[in-house]
Amino acid sequence: MALGYVGVLTVRVEMPWVGNLKEKRALVRPVVERLKARYPLTVARLDGLDAHDWEVIGVATLSNDYGWVEETLRMAADFLAREGQYRVVSEHTEITVLGGEEEEFGE
Repeated sequence: MALGYVGVLTVRVEMPWVGNLKEKRALVRPVVERLKARYPLTVARLDGLDAHDWEVIGVATLSNDYGWVEETLRMAADFLAREGQYRVVSEHTEITVLGGEEEEFGE
């Protein structure tokens, strides 16, 4: 039996019409902050921080309920696609099982 599940969502967004980093941050950062406030997630800007026209956003959550992890990441992906003034070009979800019958917890 699984001890829990860790879910990770990565989303690449592009905004080729943006001309500088300040403008890109003004588009991406508010969406990331609203996502963190709305859902029980850890959210980070992972890659493309020095590029003005794209970025990768990472989202993670942890629970003992696989369905809850899956649904929460789906809601996060939908939120990111709906709320930003950018184009979502790819998304990847991975859910990892923690523990198992053969593993012991503690010493």
